[in-house]
Amino acid sequence: MSCSSIDLRGFLSLFRLPFSMSATLPAETETIFHSIPEALEDLKCGRMVIVVDDENRENEGDLICAAQFATPEVINFMATYGRGLICLAMQGSRLDELKIPLMVGQNTDSNQTAFTVSIDAGPELGVSTGISAADRARTIQAAIHPHTRPEDLRRPGHVFPLRAREGGVLKRAGHTEAAVDLAMLAGLYPAGVICEIQNPDGSMARLPQLIEFARQHNLKIITIAHLIEYRLRTERLVHRGAIATLPTEFGQFQVYGYRDTLNQVEHLALVKGDPTQFAAKPVLVRVHVECPLGDALGSLRCDCRRQLTAALKMIDHQGQGVLVYLRRQELSLIEQIKSYARQDLGLAETAPPAAMDLRDYGIGAQILRDVGVRKMRLISNTSRHISGLKGFGLEVAERVPLLLEEEDVNLHLKPSCPLSGKSEPQLYSGLGL
Repeated sequence: MSCSSIDLRGFLSLFRLPFSMSATLPAETETIFHSIPEALEDLKCGRMVIVVDDENRENEGDLICAAQFATPEVINFMATYGRGLICLAMQGSRLDELKIPLMVGQNTDSNQTAFTVSIDAGPELGVSTGISAADRARTIQAAIHPHTRPEDLRRPGHVFPLRAREGGVLKRAGHTEAAVDLAMLAGLYPAGVICEIQNPDGSMARLPQLIEFARQHNLKIITIAHLIEYRLRTERLVHRGAIATLPTEFGQFQVYGYRDTLNQVEHLALVKGDPTQFAAKPVLVRVHVECPLGDALGSLRCDCRRQLTAALKMIDHQGQGVLVYLRRQELSLIEQIKSYARQDLGLAETAPPAAMDLRDYGIGAQILRDVGVRKMRLISNTSRHISGLKGFGLEVAERVPLLLEEEDVNLHLKPSCPLSGKSEPQLYSGLGL
């Protein structure tokens, strides 16, 4: 079935269900996953896709289709082959219009899945018991129809709306947000129907089973991580607000101020040299995550300040380079002090440091692009691969060790920073700069 055979006006009618589910066999590719544009094309054609989340999260795959194409055939396929809970991911603004509240006042789910009160469309909209595939499809169409009023829906029901976080997967890397983001990127109504995929024995399907499921049913399969990368590459998320000269004890820099449009968090770039020349050759670059007690107060509980000053000295000595200083909205000084208190008692940390994630790298990459960097000599003591840099037009030409001056301190008091996640192995020697 081609896209042209779908009557896109059909979703505006509560009772017209315009197509039967169909899919084409994906071409053989060298990689396991399909691209985001490939998935968007299928969604535009009314097909379902499989979306896999992070292994450190639920590590599950969900069937996702655009809500406007939720037919009885789609719902029946999800119930028969997906076997999970069928939910309707929607924007909060629409749920507020329909007066559909959250299911609980205090969400204790580990992944903060925002279930609302369940719903059915009323009998006047052609829904009887609400549980059949046809009834659930009609309820979904009612929920997204612009003329549906709160009183047109019954509560509780058999369709489970989910409230997507504003900002989508860039704020919460969940299937709820992925469904809404994918629908929006496909130019469709911003809502999606999702269903977890279980194995025939009732266990959760993991990646090997999901790949086989996709092949068996001719479905595209993508990851939330790739969706995050796609959005970071294609959307401008930082805006430069100011530039000024900044003389420091390490030399004179230009300081660039940026605002993150998602969280309104402000970030900095300290630039040495002429940015108009940066594209000509690899530029020395360091990305530093904010640590107030270390950076500002010189705490010896971590190496954050020493890493910051060492990087600035290296850039000044080179005569050209960029230090990106990333701040974090969720940074808590109280939690950092509590971490220190646990160390005072000889207690191990209850959770690993919060490492930089794709969104941090994406913000940093957009800042580097803005100041003119294309190839970089990355100051880092790890060889960890940074995913998706080529999508930003950036390339790591070389990794340069971060050398810290030896100091007479108790090195055992320097675990990885509990907030910034910095835990690089250090090379203790004179900088000789």
